[in-house]
Amino acid sequence: MKKYLIVFLISMVPLIELRGAIPYAVGFGLPIVPSIIIAVVGNMIPVPFIFLFARRILEWGKDKRWIGGFFTWCLEKGEKGGRKLEEKAGRGLYVALLLFVGIPLPGTGAWTGTLAASLLDMDFKKSVLSVLGGVLLAGAIMLLASLGVFGAISFLK
Repeated sequence: MKKYLIVFLISMVPLIELRGAIPYAVGFGLPIVPSIIIAVVGNMIPVPFIFLFARRILEWGKDKRWIGGFFTWCLEKGEKGGRKLEEKAGRGLYVALLLFVGIPLPGTGAWTGTLAASLLDMDFKKSVLSVLGGVLLAGAIMLLASLGVFGAISFLK
């Protein structure tokens, strides 16, 4: 049970998300289906809060003494990601959001994608569904990569 809690918590951490939670679960030999469900749920819990409140909080804190630099960085990263997504996607913005979240590269994921959707004033429901699709895609990719890596390691033993 403790390892499942760790999977859940890792999947909620920005920049790590389920990209770290799934390899952890596979590496510790946890059953795959419950681990993926827990990682997806953990990764999605912050999404509505990010969409609804992150922009307001970041705008409020960008000129504060101790947190202003970090909050400004978050806003700039979200705006940059949003602009880039919008330029490339055109009318397929929600598909682009799904792919942005789903392809596990540094700086992509549910947190950044949701912040970008919020900053672009995208539709809440469509954005959350696109992010969920992206999280599922990233989960499948990370599962296959993790099984391949840990399979190769066990083969070499």
